[in-house]
Amino acid sequence: MTNIVTKLFNIEYPIIQGGMVWVSGWKLASAVSNAGGLGLIGAGSMYPDVLRKHIQKCKEATDKPFGVNVPMLYPDIQKLMDIIIEEGVKIVFTSAGNPKTWTSFLKEKGITVVHVVSSVKFALKAAAAGVDAVVCEGFEAGGHNGREETTTFTLIPMVKAAIKIPVIAAGGIGTGRGMLAAMVLGADGVQIGSRFAATEESSAHQNFKNKIIEVKDGDTHLTLKELAPVRLIKNKFYNELQELYLQNPSKEDLKNLLGRARAKKGMLEGDLENGELEIGQIAGIINEIKPAKEILDEIIKEFLEVKSLIYRF
Repeated sequence: MTNIVTKLFNIEYPIIQGGMVWVSGWKLASAVSNAGGLGLIGAGSMYPDVLRKHIQKCKEATDKPFGVNVPMLYPDIQKLMDIIIEEGVKIVFTSAGNPKTWTSFLKEKGITVVHVVSSVKFALKAAAAGVDAVVCEGFEAGGHNGREETTTFTLIPMVKAAIKIPVIAAGGIGTGRGMLAAMVLGADGVQIGSRFAATEESSAHQNFKNKIIEVKDGDTHLTLKELAPVRLIKNKFYNELQELYLQNPSKEDLKNLLGRARAKKGMLEGDLENGELEIGQIAGIINEIKPAKEILDEIIKEFLEVKSLIYRF
């Protein structure tokens, strides 16, 4: 399967694994890359020395391309970028910030740069900054998200019509049918996060993985827009957050409740009551924990089967 995205990253399939915090370590990234997709290490939850170790282990585990996802909210981002350069990483996905800040720096080092956007406005800014592709992410997605609550299937054709660089769709995609639908709407590839969170190679705690496969429709909600929008599984912490919202809280009030390492507590340490549990709406159809390769193979198999069926008519 060859198209503009597979050529851009030198991969077999136009499937990118999302660089999720506390979930996307070297084991998951290398497994996806070895299976023909593009694996991403999620640097947002890593100290610089930890990121270096994950990059080195990923290079040992695969000879295929892989990348690093860097949220621009990271407090000491220069150290991460220096390590990425030193370790010879060739692909970087940036998110949650202004793409102008780092795109030129990375591209001057020969790195392919992709920026995650949630609107046409930010897609245009990313293209103007010189990125090689954008990920257009609808509000169905887990983790940090757009405030506008634009859905993925609404966003894809609007972004595709506005820019000339490759468009990768994300948010609410976890099957071959979903991948085909996104590409019919104009996407050149897909980025899948939640489905890969529930894999054997995911670095998430087993409690969190088990919780993902229990999630049904309506069990997640986009919140904390005042800080950084995030889709959470409804639990004790989420309920406390909603109670606080009834009091018309300030940003400081929200920050105080959130505290430090709330996502780590939930996703990495497995505290399902007091932790922040980030996952996308697609979790409602995830019902089994499997190896990453098996998931990717299933997605491609279904994609090709449904595509051939549709184009018969």
